[in-house]
Amino acid sequence: MVFKFTILSDEVDNFVRVISIDSEATFLDLHHAILDSMKYEKNLLTSFFLCGDDWGKEQEITLIEMYTDSEYDNFVMEDTKLEDLISDEKQKLIYVFDLLNERAFYMELSEIVPGIRMDKPECILSKGEAPAQTISDEELIAGVNVNVDENFYGDEDFDLSELDDEGFDNVSFDDSSIFDE
Repeated sequence: MVFKFTILSDEVDNFVRVISIDSEATFLDLHHAILDSMKYEKNLLTSFFLCGDDWGKEQEITLIEMYTDSEYDNFVMEDTKLEDLISDEKQKLIYVFDLLNERAFYMELSEIVPGIRMDKPECILSKGEAPAQTISDEELIAGVNVNVDENFYGDEDFDLSELDDEGFDNVSFDDSSIFDE
């Protein structure tokens, strides 16, 4: 059986990749196919997340072994077959390719093709340029547009001049009663 994953980015318009891969392949195989299709280096930590219909992250599949609390399952890409965790068309995944800046691709299992096998994954559709694999701190800051106006603090009546010069002159941090419930 072959899985076809459609991959989108919220950073680049008109960007799409479609990867065909055997259902018995591992998440590591899918990881490498994605990196190859983007022409990305293979030297950064990444993770897949299985998602619900609302894109909420659920199960994580990591590139390397992460020691977690025993009450949670720990899946590693190299040891986890796609078919072990994915069985339904429209299954959503997030592939975090830049953990430091929390940048990701949004994926969906767009088609399941039964009765055939693939030796290696293949990018069958490539449109648009992939976003840069990493971004510098300057690019990150430049891309963030923070609008600090009178509504920034959630109150239209907020008046910055009401704050005293020292910020918290009227608060005593020696008063232990502020920590009592």
